[in-house]
Amino acid sequence: MKGLVFAKVLVRAPHVRSFEVTSAAESGWEASERAGDTVLERRHYSDWHRVERVLTRFRREISELREQGWTES
Repeated sequence: MKGLVFAKVLVRAPHVRSFEVTSAAESGWEASERAGDTVLERRHYSDWHRVERVLTRFRREISELREQGWTES
């Protein structure tokens, strides 16, 4: 069963960026980043420390996008 760990969607019309981490059914976590319908990155992690690094990167990217005028949806 998948569980949502982290999710953010940012919009700057007409563009959408999304960042998500879910717990994976088999084991571990899946992290994904999208630009519109395009998957920029999707990876499976079994080590929580790697997930923490991905979350730190996502938060930094989200902060940079907000500085560029993107807003949370």
